[in-house]
Amino acid sequence: MKKLVMAAIGGTLAGIVATTQFVGPLVAQESARTTNVYEQLDLFGDIFERIRAQYVEEVDEGDLIEAAIDGMLTSLDPHSSYLSPDDAADMRVQTRGEFGGLGIEVTQEEGFVKVVSPIDGTPADSAGIEAGDFITHVDGESVLGLTLDDAVDLMRGPVGSEIIITVVREGEAEPFDVSIIRDTITLTAVRTRLQGDTVVLRVTTFNDQTFANLEEGLAEQVEAAGGMENVEGIVLDLRNNPGGLLNQAIRVSDAFLEEGEIVSTRGRQPEDGDRYNATPGDLADGKPIVVLINGGSASASEIVAGALQDHRRAIVVGTKSFGKGSVQTVMPLRGDGAMRLTTARYYTPSGRSIQALGVSPDIVVAQPRRPEATEDEEEESNVFNRSEADLRGSLNNDSLSEDEVQQIEDDRAKAEAAAALREEDYQLAYAIDILKGLTALQPSRD
Repeated sequence: MKKLVMAAIGGTLAGIVATTQFVGPLVAQESARTTNVYEQLDLFGDIFERIRAQYVEEVDEGDLIEAAIDGMLTSLDPHSSYLSPDDAADMRVQTRGEFGGLGIEVTQEEGFVKVVSPIDGTPADSAGIEAGDFITHVDGESVLGLTLDDAVDLMRGPVGSEIIITVVREGEAEPFDVSIIRDTITLTAVRTRLQGDTVVLRVTTFNDQTFANLEEGLAEQVEAAGGMENVEGIVLDLRNNPGGLLNQAIRVSDAFLEEGEIVSTRGRQPEDGDRYNATPGDLADGKPIVVLINGGSASASEIVAGALQDHRRAIVVGTKSFGKGSVQTVMPLRGDGAMRLTTARYYTPSGRSIQALGVSPDIVVAQPRRPEATEDEEEESNVFNRSEADLRGSLNNDSLSEDEVQQIEDDRAKAEAAAALREEDYQLAYAIDILKGLTALQPSRD
């Protein structure tokens, strides 16, 4: 017994000695680190004073400090930045859904401005700007070497004024100029329509209006269809959706999930993480869903696509998404400015991070670029579109009733409308075809 007690005491003493031996170097290391930080701050102050006193022209001290702060933040990642009071006010307005500009969401890559996505119905969209385009010049001035905020400032201007941006696009041999007239951008967060028996929910952004617009628009289209029993399924179109508010992405995902995790965020410290779960209730009443994504689908739209994909609530169709899997927190600062800081990564329900990887669709479907057909090609194709019914003296089909003939004609009209849609929007037509197949496989409820 005495041996056991002594062994225990010896172990305790050894632990104390070991702890004492480790604490010394750790304290010294922390002290050295603190000293180094203060030395660097002294260096910053020295440089600031020399610039103020000796630079060839008089400088604004406030602008110098703001530039230093912004440089510190932008050195971290493309999404962290300083927001001046004016920029912070603009961001609050954009979140509400109306602002002046071109209508593009941008990031920075290799020193150039890269288009994440144009926003539906905006001047940039009408001018043909595409996700993945690089903007190299604004009104002839190079953006290389500018911060993202400075490049965005170049693109801002009075509503109605013209801007010429130089674009480099994959597949194009040379850069080309695009003229755009600035306008007031009013974002319609969700546009809805009936395409045959399918409800199409086109979500363009995640702002304060998104979930309310989606819920209201879905109800309107279901009523127009004569009830959910007449709806084959839903296409949730998230193409070229640059993202937005995390809470809106969670609410949209929750709208179609009965239970389970939607998304989790993990910060630098374990206690900084959050987990968001679905609540009971499915606005689609279990109807099949296809989610459309492409390279312009980023951030909040990737959260929705990833959640519905992981829960096998939807089939994801299109091309790989943008791959922005980080969360930014906007922190107010003194003087009405703000700091946008990346504070966490988000993870889909299965635990995958989308950062730099994106959401991979279940079915890859690219949007083909189809050259316009010439008149001769159209006439040639029409020659082969004739049928037996077009021949002079052909026999009538008297084996069908008038109602059956009408049903066949209605089905044919739907098929022709679907074929026309393939020419206009191949990816959407593909998504609707998938829904038709899923509906056909569902057991009858009769």
